[in-house]
Amino acid sequence: MATITEPAARPVPQITTHEVARPRQTKRWVDWVLTTDHKKIGIMYLVLTFVFFCMGGVEALMMRLQLSVPNNTLVTSEHYNELLTLHGTTMIFLFVVPVWAGFGNYFLPLMIGARDMAFPRLNALSFWLLAFGGIVFYATLFWHPPDAGWWSYPPLSEALYSPQNGQDAWIFLIHITGISSIVGAINFYVTIVNMRAPGMSWNRLPLFIWGMLVYSILLIIALPVVAAAVTMLLTDRHFGTHFFDPTAHGSPVLWQHLFWFFGHPEVYIMILPGFGVISEVIPVFSRKPIFGYKAIAAATAVIAFLATLVWAHHMFASPVPVVVLGFFMLSSFLIGVPTGVKIFNWIATLWRGSIVMTTSLYFAVGFIAIFTIGGITGIFLAIFPVDWQLNDTYFVVAHFHYVLMGGAVFTVFSAIYYWFPKMTGRLLSESVGKLSFWLMFVGFNMTFFVQHALGLSGMPRRIYTYQPGMGWSTYNLISTIGSFILGIGVLVTILNVARSLRVGTIAGPDPWKGNTLEWFTPSPPPVNNFDEIPRVRSVEPMRDIRRQVERETGVTQRTGGSERFARSG
Repeated sequence: MATITEPAARPVPQITTHEVARPRQTKRWVDWVLTTDHKKIGIMYLVLTFVFFCMGGVEALMMRLQLSVPNNTLVTSEHYNELLTLHGTTMIFLFVVPVWAGFGNYFLPLMIGARDMAFPRLNALSFWLLAFGGIVFYATLFWHPPDAGWWSYPPLSEALYSPQNGQDAWIFLIHITGISSIVGAINFYVTIVNMRAPGMSWNRLPLFIWGMLVYSILLIIALPVVAAAVTMLLTDRHFGTHFFDPTAHGSPVLWQHLFWFFGHPEVYIMILPGFGVISEVIPVFSRKPIFGYKAIAAATAVIAFLATLVWAHHMFASPVPVVVLGFFMLSSFLIGVPTGVKIFNWIATLWRGSIVMTTSLYFAVGFIAIFTIGGITGIFLAIFPVDWQLNDTYFVVAHFHYVLMGGAVFTVFSAIYYWFPKMTGRLLSESVGKLSFWLMFVGFNMTFFVQHALGLSGMPRRIYTYQPGMGWSTYNLISTIGSFILGIGVLVTILNVARSLRVGTIAGPDPWKGNTLEWFTPSPPPVNNFDEIPRVRSVEPMRDIRRQVERETGVTQRTGGSERFARSG
């Protein structure tokens, strides 16, 4: 009889440490380099653009030092022209336009209830193109920076007058940052149109998103024109064409038309998102709904339309027929109407509101004051006989900075103090922030208000020195002192940010009792933004959510983190 034996028991496998599957660990910096998370890309945009902002600020301070006293020899005329070109190009193409892309990347999906941008990889491409273009542009410091001004008028930018490669690097910068901006604009547009939360109709869209929508449309319209212009300039310089060469039947005025058809919409590209920030900040800290929501949204669209029609008011000194000058003068007056609607609506929102005096509101109100002055001086310059007298004087420099510094930089700082708690989970110091505001506000007006007087007394722009006894010395010295006070104010905010990242007061998800959906998420938001996307029932969805919570719990939230912190700060 056969014997049946039991099979030997199999040994239980021992799981050793090296056999356990673990998620791959990567270095922190690699996660940032390879990320497609809109929030990380937004932070990288903000950090990079503020690096360029500081570089452009240093260039401005060097120019102001050169002009502080007559017959100064701190820099040569050649180096002054290079500083002028670097400063203007940096502030416009490497700071103001892309800094709004940074805020838009971070907050646009959060504010409309989306989990990411429509095209995350395209989003990352946009940022890295900007970084690449800026690095190549500043590499010209090692051989010969461009010196034809940030507007690069021919014939100054033609090969005969600017044979060095620095001007080619400027053309390359315009192309690369233009591609960066246009793919980013397409991404913003598609995200806004297709990825809004349930119930978020066009009449319930946050006003900052209206600003970003019009910003995107203007970029898509204007950038191809300047791309064509710089391509023509490149072929003039290297391939024997003569688009802008008057000795070969070309026309330098053609460059002005192409450049300013881009350049004037560019002004509103730089300030319309800032208008949107102000339209978010003022209602929150006034504890009132925005006055005239539909009027502000419509004014944003009307400004965008008119901005494409008034470019030739930058060319009043060019050989243009008087009837054409009259058209552009009247259309320039007209663009003040929707802008005035916004200003009056902001003031009406503040009127009799329960004001919470935070630093963000300080910068918002400071913007209204500064931008109003810039708008009034713009009306003077829109009258072409007056412009003939003031063109190419320091009056234009003062007007330009009141519009762009007030319309962009002050609104950027308002946005920083408003949204920093959401991005980091910590509050900035209010007392330090208010010190920064007053230094910047006083320093800015010291720097640029007196330049109106310099222009009226005949000081031309783009000069690197002047003779004593012309009546310009005192004004220039005041302007230089003010520029350093302004720079100190910016430095105070940078130090405030650095300190608050480590030891700032914990913010919580909704420290200001905000109105829009980004305050529905934790601070900082999770990777997926929303576990559940709330339904939007009005233009102030967070106010609706708080009322619903109060009804369900019976607990009335009387005091938000903003009031508590404002009192303690």
